[in-house]
Amino acid sequence: MSLPRHAHARPGTPVLEHEVLDRLPPVREVTAREVAARISGGPRLVVLDDDPTGTQTVADVPVLTSWTVDDLRWALRQDSSAFFVLTNTRSLSPQEAAARNREVVSALHTASAAEGTRYVLASRGDSTLRGHFPLETDVLAEELAALGAGPVDGVVLVPAYIEAGRLTVGSRHWMRTSDGLLPVGESEFARDATFGYRNSFLPEWVEEKTGGRVGADEVLRITLDDLRGGGPAHAARLLSSLRDGRTAVVDAVCDDDLRVLALALAEAEEKGARLLYRVGPSFVRARAGQAGRAPLTPAELRPLRGDAPHGLIAVGSHVSLTTRQLDRLRERGRIVEYELEVARLLDERRDAHIAEVATAAAVALESADAVIRTSRTLVTGADADDSLAISRRVSAALVEAVRRVNAVRRPAFVVAKGGITSSDTATHGLEIRRAWARGTLLHGIVSLWEPVDGPAAGIPYVVFAGNVGGDDALADALDLLRSA
Repeated sequence: MSLPRHAHARPGTPVLEHEVLDRLPPVREVTAREVAARISGGPRLVVLDDDPTGTQTVADVPVLTSWTVDDLRWALRQDSSAFFVLTNTRSLSPQEAAARNREVVSALHTASAAEGTRYVLASRGDSTLRGHFPLETDVLAEELAALGAGPVDGVVLVPAYIEAGRLTVGSRHWMRTSDGLLPVGESEFARDATFGYRNSFLPEWVEEKTGGRVGADEVLRITLDDLRGGGPAHAARLLSSLRDGRTAVVDAVCDDDLRVLALALAEAEEKGARLLYRVGPSFVRARAGQAGRAPLTPAELRPLRGDAPHGLIAVGSHVSLTTRQLDRLRERGRIVEYELEVARLLDERRDAHIAEVATAAAVALESADAVIRTSRTLVTGADADDSLAISRRVSAALVEAVRRVNAVRRPAFVVAKGGITSSDTATHGLEIRRAWARGTLLHGIVSLWEPVDGPAAGIPYVVFAGNVGGDDALADALDLLRSA
């Protein structure tokens, strides 16, 4: 059933979960095995990820941070129904993000032709609804048409991230808090200096983000009534009705909802619908035909550890949750901390400051896990572009510190905290081009990569988004790594 569009008491006040979830239709159960069988032999799911955190719900899936034709052909040859291409576009300006998307699709088109493999594109960009939307899906549609793939019939928006408690009910997107469910438009993430927004009701969010180009009443709503009551065939008919790039927004509260959608997408596309996806992490697992897996065990982690007795943790995220997680990590002890002061990173002291911190952290790895973090005071610019430029300069400094540490003393593991931080650390700090996402340290929210090339080969790399997990999550993940 669809909830009232304003089913909450007042702005900023969470709603008790039962008020949102108790009256929903019964779940329609669909197994991952059913989806895997349905998509077998079909197009490969290629996920263009605007930061590395989309891998946090899958296991044994290839990841690329480079998109040469050779890299893409390598990924297409792997025995996997999906793979990720880390574009890192959330850290880029709109113009740079557009150019990067075009580059990836052009190379992918060439690689898929060479391998004789079809593909379908997902733009994985839900950082609690932050990112370059609709720019990225617009550009992907334009590039596919220019390459001769035909016009895109529809864009399917599925932001639900089940493990992190971000659910869509009645086309409204919610985030779980300790006090209940909060409409995401009233969360701290909606106040992002670069990608902020006001609306939680997804049709209105689409209207807001498209600047009115797409009206809320033009958006197709696929609700839990459609998925659970009508099932895959009904949802496929709705998806097949999309024309001229129309946007559809989809509800989801559990994996079964997403697997119903996966079956519906396969049916609609088999009958000729050309669709693009704009999605959160949970969709990828469902569409790839994977079931959720338990976190990695110490025995599985042990063969992956690097040379040093201790690991390196790089913290760039500034959200309040990350700060609380750092506090809990300190309480458990066995770490040393080094701060990159943002003020010094923005003037002539920059290079010397980075070198000083990196040298000290490399020495510390002999006796403790080392944390390198940026100062916790967020520095913003005069406008969104200026704020993004400052963020990129600070992130580059943290990445350079990681690179210098690894050049001197390979850590037992590297944890990167924050979406952009994780991307830049993987690509520039550790020079990873190809890797496998092997699983998670915490269920569905913290991904571990096994790099297969470059100076980080043989070092487990942990992708830890800034806005996920409870207050103890960072400390818990570190305890698991230490136990290996």
